[in-house]
Amino acid sequence: MSSPKHERTGPDGVGAVPYLPLSSATDAPSDQSIGRLVGDATQHISTLVRAEMELAKSELVGEVKKGLKGAVFFLIALTVFLYSTFFLFFFAAEGLAEWLRYRWIAFGIVFVLMLLVAAGVGFLGYRKVRKFKAPERTIASVKETAAALKPQRAAETGVTTRD
Repeated sequence: MSSPKHERTGPDGVGAVPYLPLSSATDAPSDQSIGRLVGDATQHISTLVRAEMELAKSELVGEVKKGLKGAVFFLIALTVFLYSTFFLFFFAAEGLAEWLRYRWIAFGIVFVLMLLVAAGVGFLGYRKVRKFKAPERTIASVKETAAALKPQRAAETGVTTRD
């Protein structure tokens, strides 16, 4: 079974995350033995935990892919900056020095251009990394599960809550 809340409609193509309902309208507790009920509860909890792990995994994989795309832009910016500071734009600086009166002005202009290229690619990487989001559906699902299990725990231990 899969919950409509857990349907993944993103571009990554991940399907629905399976889950088991905590209770069913067709199950009558008086018809089943205590051993059967405990067995069913154990199976449901196990399936629920596996489904929560699968949901978290599918959300985090999508976020990691976004992060890797942003990291690629940062690596490109770093590579351009490192190589260009020494050899890559030497030729441009020497050519510009032929037209200008002072050679140091030509090298300064080329260096500023290199910094602008590195800043532009770094900005693209920042925009990609900034799109990171928390796994909101996993957090909401875990909160729902915790809320559903909390009243049952209090009833099992015989503890009553005071308002």
